[in-house]
Amino acid sequence: MKIRVLVVDDYEPWRRYVSTALQTQPDLEIVAEAVDGLEAVKDAEQLKPDLILLDIVLPELNGIEAARRIRKLSDNSKILFVSMGRNPEVVWGALGTGAHGYLVKSDAGSELFVAIRTVMGDKRFVSSSVDLAKSRLKL
Repeated sequence: MKIRVLVVDDYEPWRRYVSTALQTQPDLEIVAEAVDGLEAVKDAEQLKPDLILLDIVLPELNGIEAARRIRKLSDNSKILFVSMGRNPEVVWGALGTGAHGYLVKSDAGSELFVAIRTVMGDKRFVSSSVDLAKSRLKL
């Protein structure tokens, strides 16, 4: 059974990189790509993907707000944020939307598939380069 994935990022070279990487895994299927938060919400509602790879910094509607809306429309979809920042407070804000994980883009080369498998196994994933110990909150 294939894991149906929605890739959401406004930077086309990054979407191409992720899509190419996902195509190497026979159990992953890209069902759509979105370039802004509003499109992500619409695609999530219509397609009900198993997994949404979601950037935070997006035009039209940021990823945090998009995730909040998606949780209401496609509550079985798992959300894995894939973004540039390492700030623990931003990570906690992202996870506070109901997302299952947070992957730093620069860690994707070594952690993308681990993150996907962890999230799809109903566990929380946070990139190894994020120092949550600096945060007031705990995982």
